[in-house]
Amino acid sequence: MFSKACEYGIRASIYIAEQSQLDRKVGLKEVAESIDSPIAYTSKILQQLSRNKIINSEKGPGGGFSMDKQELDKVYLSTIVLAFDGEEIYKGCGLGLKQCNEKMPCPVHDQFKLIRDKLKTMLETTSVQSLTADFEKGLTFLKR
Repeated sequence: MFSKACEYGIRASIYIAEQSQLDRKVGLKEVAESIDSPIAYTSKILQQLSRNKIINSEKGPGGGFSMDKQELDKVYLSTIVLAFDGEEIYKGCGLGLKQCNEKMPCPVHDQFKLIRDKLKTMLETTSVQSLTADFEKGLTFLKR
C-alpha cells in the first residue's frame, strides 16, 4: 500500500523519535542498520524527512538526526505518508484503474473506499510518539 520509501521513512522516524526521547542524536549508519535499509537509500529517506521538517539534521561533531521531544506527539503518520506518497494513497483504485470513481466504480470500489477512509483516519490519529512505547519495551520491531 505504501511505497518502499514511505515504509522506510516511517520506520526511520519511529527509530529517531525513540532515540530522541533518550536525548540521543543518531547517525546515518545507525539508522540504516536499525531499520534494515541500505545506507545510500537511507540517506535519501533522511533527506526527504529533513526537507519536510519531520526530523532535524545537524552536521559536524555532535551532529546527527533527531526530533524535538516536545513535538513528537504532534508528528502523525499522515505527515510522513504525505511527504513520500502524497495524497494519492487516499484516492487510488483498489484494482489500479485510472477511471475508477463514484460514477464509474470498479468491482471493489465501495469496499476499498471504506478501507482507504479507515487508513486515513488511522494515519491522521497515530503519532510517531505513540508508536515508540511498544518499540522501547521490545514488543514491536523495525526489522526482522
